[in-house]
Amino acid sequence: MAGASVSFRRVTKRYGAVTALADFDLEVAPGEFMTFLGPSGSGKTTALNVLAGFVDPSGGDLLIGGKSVLALPPEHRQLGMVFQSYTLFPHMTVFENVAFPLRLRREAKAAIARKVAAALEMVRLGGLEGRMPKELSGGQRQRVAFARAVVFEPPVLLMDEPLGALDLKLREAMQLEIKRYHNELGCTIIFVTHDQGEALALSDRIAIMGEGRIAQVDTPEAIYDRPASRYVAEFIGKTNILTLTQGPSGTVHLVETASTLGMEAAQAAGLVLGALSLRPEKIHRVQTNQPDSIDFTAKVGEVLFLGDIVQYDIRVEGTSAEARHLIFQEHRGPQTPILKRGDQVRLGFQLRDALPVQADGSPLTAQD
Repeated sequence: MAGASVSFRRVTKRYGAVTALADFDLEVAPGEFMTFLGPSGSGKTTALNVLAGFVDPSGGDLLIGGKSVLALPPEHRQLGMVFQSYTLFPHMTVFENVAFPLRLRREAKAAIARKVAAALEMVRLGGLEGRMPKELSGGQRQRVAFARAVVFEPPVLLMDEPLGALDLKLREAMQLEIKRYHNELGCTIIFVTHDQGEALALSDRIAIMGEGRIAQVDTPEAIYDRPASRYVAEFIGKTNILTLTQGPSGTVHLVETASTLGMEAAQAAGLVLGALSLRPEKIHRVQTNQPDSIDFTAKVGEVLFLGDIVQYDIRVEGTSAEARHLIFQEHRGPQTPILKRGDQVRLGFQLRDALPVQADGSPLTAQD
């Protein structure tokens, strides 16, 4: 199965005074796994429905395989679709559900039998052809829905929150299954979710969405390690937002750590005045001061035991009452005993790990 390219060209969708998509531009490569990630109301499902043909855009163009599909009805766009609610026909057997799109295309009985058998083997449901949907578990129903969506070998597969109705263990298992399917099929997948972990685990690239626009599109690693804005940094994973302000001549002040550092060191680390993002795992316990680092003493607040990781809410000594608490995470180990509420601990982080996330951040300049 060969994947097709997908192009959104300045696609806009308005509902009265509300703009659900605004000049939405995106190029998806053939065979790519692209995820639309964002909160409710960010426009991700609208973008998917416009591509599927369920919603007409107010402006712009949509191309699949380099050809505009705006004039085509949904059934002629050659798209597979997997929904959160499975949408299996309750009165049809597993075989009949999976065979349905092939029968719509008037394929021969022998071809239908062969393709359905292959699709069910791929999702590890061979032998269950005669069961009804009500006789299947949630995970099995989702696999049937996936088999039905790919049995006619669509070049593009759309998946709208397909794992949202599953419990955590089953979600994790199905994530591995979807990765396997994608590697086997080679089709282009556009996946919609609000689950950050799901997006990071599955995607070749992620489009972070907000208010009908793309805030950043990049690989999972780049989005997590180099967020383009404060919105992206706060949305994907956990982060601490620090504030860098101008200090006395030749210095700058890092508000949340009550730290003053030299202008040259801050400039060398690429810092700018304004907001910085610092991931909780970049903070570590320190015994001695390290070069190019910020060290501070903190008091432990709430402790969250997360198995192999422990998360701490900390308050830095010397900060104002209005200063935000910081989050600090570390892996458990023989050299890192779990801290308790009220403990004092010396912490630090490398300056290079505090990333500017304010587009209009002011450059650092020495002041008299």
